[in-house]
Amino acid sequence: MTLNIAAVTEKTMIKVKDGSDLSYKEMHEFFTEVLDGKVTDDELRDFIIALSDKGETVDEITAIAEVLKSYAKDIPNVNNKVMDNCGTGGDRSRSFNISTTSAFVLGSCGVTVAKHGNKSVTSKTGSSDVLQALGVNLNFDADRVAKELNESNITFLSAPHVHPKMGQIMRVRQTLKRPTVFNFIGPCISPLDLDYQFLGIYDRKKLMTITKVLQRLGRKNAVVMNGAGHMDEATLLGENHLVFLRGGEIEEVVIDPTDYGLTLCDKSDIAGGDGYENKEILESVLKGTATRAQIETVLLNAGIGLFVADEAKSIGAGIQKAREAIQSGKAYNKLQEVIKNNEESKV
Repeated sequence: MTLNIAAVTEKTMIKVKDGSDLSYKEMHEFFTEVLDGKVTDDELRDFIIALSDKGETVDEITAIAEVLKSYAKDIPNVNNKVMDNCGTGGDRSRSFNISTTSAFVLGSCGVTVAKHGNKSVTSKTGSSDVLQALGVNLNFDADRVAKELNESNITFLSAPHVHPKMGQIMRVRQTLKRPTVFNFIGPCISPLDLDYQFLGIYDRKKLMTITKVLQRLGRKNAVVMNGAGHMDEATLLGENHLVFLRGGEIEEVVIDPTDYGLTLCDKSDIAGGDGYENKEILESVLKGTATRAQIETVLLNAGIGLFVADEAKSIGAGIQKAREAIQSGKAYNKLQEVIKNNEESKV
């Protein structure tokens, strides 16, 4: 029987606009059509808005993630267990690049990090913006990325470069100027089969949903968090809400930074700027010369990441290990190693 693409698309659109959930199969078929160029920009825009208004399910998000990952560029011969610490964005906090800064700390502490990110869509400066300011090469080369992961245990993956079929999605997403399912999807579609994941989200109501998505995607350990101030990072603004996935078990946790000897701060204390301003903050944190709020915010995030990646037995132990990495110069040296490798790759 010949599949009538237009009929499938129309039926799916009507169902979502009526507020009905799609099955995994229905969403998988629809997004396969999207990536095959069989859905118009207007149809995709209407679908994304209707899906967001309805509320996305585990089946729906998992299906979209698996379709997009299946169309991503391949990265062969990676020997290490890999972690991503990409957040969703969408919190409009205008903070400095906390997760990107934390990635260098994690890498200096033995975690193999493949930081998946993008340019800013709903915030002032995305991870790609600050990495470009640092001179990091975001052009995709599978052999170079694999070498970086195997030898330097850190690499940065620019979403547009590793997902060449997402041009239409990005084009439509930029016209909406609002958080959508693609904020949740972005951190879930690393081209690598991740073992560990640290995922901050702006919507606290989605914590359990996204944790179950990561479970479906095969993560060994993961944490999905919504920070105090409803940020997509752990923050020093107050209580942080986390859901851990460890060994197949899911646990909800609320943590207070002061329980780990950290000092509460205001949102203005972690404000960022453009890519070059955030570059200066990132470098000063890794040197240990930044403000207390900036450094301790990174310590909290890196400490949680180290615990998730089985490099620390507790969050507190992870924070201490991250602190030692900054104080000893290891974290800043990891940044310099990345910059040096990028300079050599240009020769």
